[in-house]
Amino acid sequence: MIELRRVSVRFGGAPALRDLSLVVEPGAWVSLIGPNGAGKTSALRALAGLVPFEGEIVVDRRDVRALGRRELALLFAFVPQKPETPPELTVAEYVLLGRTPHIPYLGGERRADRLAAARALRRLDLERFAERSLGSLSGGELQRAVLARALAQEAPILLLDEPTTALDLGRAQLVLDLVDSLRGDGLTVVSTMHDLTLAGQYADRLVLLDRGAVVAAGGPAEVLSTATVAAHYGASVRVVEEDGAVFVLPVRR
Repeated sequence: MIELRRVSVRFGGAPALRDLSLVVEPGAWVSLIGPNGAGKTSALRALAGLVPFEGEIVVDRRDVRALGRRELALLFAFVPQKPETPPELTVAEYVLLGRTPHIPYLGGERRADRLAAARALRRLDLERFAERSLGSLSGGELQRAVLARALAQEAPILLLDEPTTALDLGRAQLVLDLVDSLRGDGLTVVSTMHDLTLAGQYADRLVLLDRGAVVAAGGPAEVLSTATVAAHYGASVRVVEEDGAVFVLPVRR
């Protein structure tokens, strides 16, 4: 279980995230939504131990501040919006880097590491790209390689910052369906998402941030109301509920 207790993040004295308190149950999918600059990415980076923060973050009763980099990497697999992707590496080499936290210092990859990387390539339909260089991939192909590296890490918590960026609709559905299916193996997911309809269909809970603070939280039908979206996104939308799913449709002004 993940617990954030009054977590705040500041950059140059300016608040990016203010007093975020949140509980994420094991196996849940929680998506942080909100307009640009709302603090969504700051929250994910604080969870991953990548930025200083005030407050407490506890995972299974362990304070993340007390954990080393390797321990954090065994807990969290983080997929940033703009990952480092050395163009000369092959897809297979890059995905295998996800096994780094499992490899002993001064050691090399083992058969289990190579099998984990192969499984990740297969799950993301990347086997035919294994020997291609990252620099030769399209934006969508590269995004899938980044996610495959995270899956190869086999951490119990997956942090996704805008996972469908650069993906067409079909690939976006493939990736989100895959992530959702892995929750059956005990994976816990915390994501940020711009697409409110996708967020509402895949996440169990939504947390709406605006100007660094939580302004709404709950199930998709509770958070994604026409009035709430209009107030915090400045958008004209129509919200449709059908068979338990919530669709947020832009309406031309």
